[in-house]
Amino acid sequence: MDYKKAGVDIEAGYKSVELMKAAVNSTKRPEVLGGIGGFAGAFDLSAIKNMKDPVLLSGTDGCGTKVKLAFLMDKHDTIGIDAVAMCVNDIACSGGEPLFFLDYIACGKNYPEKIAAIVGGVAEGCRQSGAALVGGETAEHPGLMPEDEYDLAGFAVGVVERSEIIDGSEIKAGDTLIGIASSGVHSNGYSLVRSVFDMTKESLDTYYDELGSTLGEALITPTVIYVKALKEIKNAGIRIHGCSHITGGGFYENVPRMLPEGKHAVIRKDSYKVPAIFNLMQKKGNIEEKMMYNTFNMGLGMVIAVDSSEADAVIAAVKKAGLESYKVGEITDGEKGITLC
Repeated sequence: MDYKKAGVDIEAGYKSVELMKAAVNSTKRPEVLGGIGGFAGAFDLSAIKNMKDPVLLSGTDGCGTKVKLAFLMDKHDTIGIDAVAMCVNDIACSGGEPLFFLDYIACGKNYPEKIAAIVGGVAEGCRQSGAALVGGETAEHPGLMPEDEYDLAGFAVGVVERSEIIDGSEIKAGDTLIGIASSGVHSNGYSLVRSVFDMTKESLDTYYDELGSTLGEALITPTVIYVKALKEIKNAGIRIHGCSHITGGGFYENVPRMLPEGKHAVIRKDSYKVPAIFNLMQKKGNIEEKMMYNTFNMGLGMVIAVDSSEADAVIAAVKKAGLESYKVGEITDGEKGITLC
């Protein structure tokens, strides 16, 4: 009896590392010390000395049951983007710059090419956000997970000047709410998605005119990374008063998280076009509209509050970053919460 016969292939682990080296190296920042294979990822913080009052930010998350879709489609090169996005978007939401990222992959069996594809997606997410991929872990769990399945999670660290933290405290009545477009379902609500649609190859390969793609292609589209868009807003000299990353819990849970007591968010549902995937899902699943807005991003991955005089400049800055955004509502005085009308 040996470790391989027990279900853990050490040689496959070595091969995975070799296959992913180029992807990992493509994310390097000047602050990264050493290379892949060390016991800890090292990141030089000398540049922070030039900041007046730096605060470290951190975020950790996974992709939820969206990984099940990757299994069914046998497509593993974008799910890593989702893992990065879920972490770095939260850091950006607080005004920070992501510095580095680490991933954790638990699998039933280590197939080196599959692991390399997953990490390739992670590296792409890191490149999009400017974060360095400084380390990670791939763990084989024979007997605990099916051989062809895995789970993926990540952890990111960022930094922000204390004076530039976005915590919602500056939100005031009259502020304009700007919604920044999502790419679709992103990485939340897939347990409901999988209840609505048949999760079979035939179903996922079905082409829908209203989607302009197959169902599978629409559902596996990776989460938008908003780091550059928020940075463009900042570079334009605009102060963001509040920021909400629309993830699990949709609008009803996430928008109030950015509000101070005594302030209420009003969002107009007709202020932008809801992507077709949500309309298709609502109709096919006979889902109440409130449940849709309480589960999904409905086409807006970020909602930010800014002074009304700067709303147009925000939209221009987001456009410069390659994304669309819309004036979707405003802040009023009232009980902390949200009204969708």
